[in-house]
Amino acid sequence: MKTYRIGQIVPSSNTTMETEIPAMLNARQGDFPQEGFTFHAARMRMMHVTPDELKAMDSQSDRCAQELSDARCDVLAYACLVAIMCQGPGYHRQSEARLGKATEENKAPTPIISSAGALCDSIKIMGFDKVAILTPYTKPLTQQVAAYIESEAIRVTDSVSLEVSDNLAVGRIAPMSLLEHVKRLDTSEADAVVLSACVQMPSLAAIQRVEDMLGKPVLSAAGATTYQILKTLGLAARVPNAGYLLSGRF
Repeated sequence: MKTYRIGQIVPSSNTTMETEIPAMLNARQGDFPQEGFTFHAARMRMMHVTPDELKAMDSQSDRCAQELSDARCDVLAYACLVAIMCQGPGYHRQSEARLGKATEENKAPTPIISSAGALCDSIKIMGFDKVAILTPYTKPLTQQVAAYIESEAIRVTDSVSLEVSDNLAVGRIAPMSLLEHVKRLDTSEADAVVLSACVQMPSLAAIQRVEDMLGKPVLSAAGATTYQILKTLGLAARVPNAGYLLSGRF
């Protein structure tokens, strides 16, 4: 068995990515018994999802990348979507390059991905250019997320904001409640639905259910991050019951 070390840079109040990413990767065990994973995280202080806190949090990401590179992880994921997207168009590329340099300076060069980049790239990999999104954010932050996605040549056809700014409360949103919230989305023009455009809002348990209900591809920021982790490691991007992106087609 080959064991891969998965590093995540997460907000200090985030609880979901350290739950959903291990769940998805470990769910592959039956199909890929030769693979094993260990999970490691470094934290950036943040309690409330506001522009000021997000910007202050992002400044801590270099330290986190260096700390995780001490453990010689095989890949590092910057696991906060909105912290990147509120910094302006294309910032995920700047962030990934800077964090990669931080690991190189620590003499442990490590591939870097970001949830923000992973979401946009994964939509394109599926061949789509129109999505409807569900977020836990306030409407102004949702508008920034939509603008960022659109700056990557992907049209956001509709959005629903749950208006939750306390990051701990976001992590306590019941995944199955998304089956009702998503009914408020106009998905008629969308190629796919982003059920959670936020790495802290749990959605894994609902993705396949919503996909079956809507008859359209459904993905999440966490699922897109998992997809990019697998591709970066050169592994098959297949996870059972995790939606179209992780069906093995890509």
